[in-house]
Amino acid sequence: MTDTLTVSVLGTGIMGAAMARNLARAGHSVRAWNRTRAKAEPLAEEGARIADTPAEAVEGADVVLTMLHDGPAVAEVMRQAAPALRPGTAWVQSTTVGVDAVEALAALAAEYGLVFFDAPVLGTRQPAEAGRLTVLAAGPTDGRTAVTPVLDAVGARTVWTGEDGADGAATRLKLVANSWVIAATTATGEALALSKALGVNPQDFFDAIGGGPLDMGYLRAKSALILDGGLEPASFAVTTAEKDARLIVEAGQRYGVRLDGAAASADRFARAAAQGHGHEDMAAAYFASFEPDESR
Repeated sequence: MTDTLTVSVLGTGIMGAAMARNLARAGHSVRAWNRTRAKAEPLAEEGARIADTPAEAVEGADVVLTMLHDGPAVAEVMRQAAPALRPGTAWVQSTTVGVDAVEALAALAAEYGLVFFDAPVLGTRQPAEAGRLTVLAAGPTDGRTAVTPVLDAVGARTVWTGEDGADGAATRLKLVANSWVIAATTATGEALALSKALGVNPQDFFDAIGGGPLDMGYLRAKSALILDGGLEPASFAVTTAEKDARLIVEAGQRYGVRLDGAAASADRFARAAAQGHGHEDMAAAYFASFEPDESR
């Protein structure tokens, strides 16, 4: 295996498209597929070949990378790709899925003789576009040489969590990290909503906590999106955040942990989406604190 690979990217949304671009810029031969072809077509300008079907995309691939909406979508697309998959092909599964789903996907990989890597990523649009994601990965040591050039092209570093992708170690770590991101996003939105209701200037709030342990860059960044109207294009959409929040709640239930904050956040994201903010940045959950005609 050389460092120049044929990589199939299945799913070219916010994250998948950025990853495909960085793979092409790193000199790999990229084949891209998306359910809505128009979302994949701009990648042709980067040298990617746009495929009409998952099977066409994976034919002859050294590595298949999946970045789709959820576990069921990944399973469906990989089954469509199956007729063209070669046994021994490395599968880098980067979609954020639940604990049950990663086990099912690993079983699917075994069914087709694929080498499975559980490899979700930390980061949103900007680090994805810059190739600065953190990859959380689990997979066999003797297969890592095949996927390292791919992981290096899309991420600034790779954190190996185990040697068996089927045990979901990387996915479990991703869910823990996302639980913190979602909690911080919810807290940011609620603090700003309360400041609006009480007539408090948000800047007074920032000044009060500035430089202390309660201050954080994430609070400032997400607040700016809300206050300055920068919610589009989304770095991480409300609808995707709702999906992830529900995966976190389900993981907690599986292991006997009640996660009230994550459950409430999932409901907030759902309300924001129902108000028309589903495609906006997850910070738009702020609007769930108000009736639709009171939010602006």
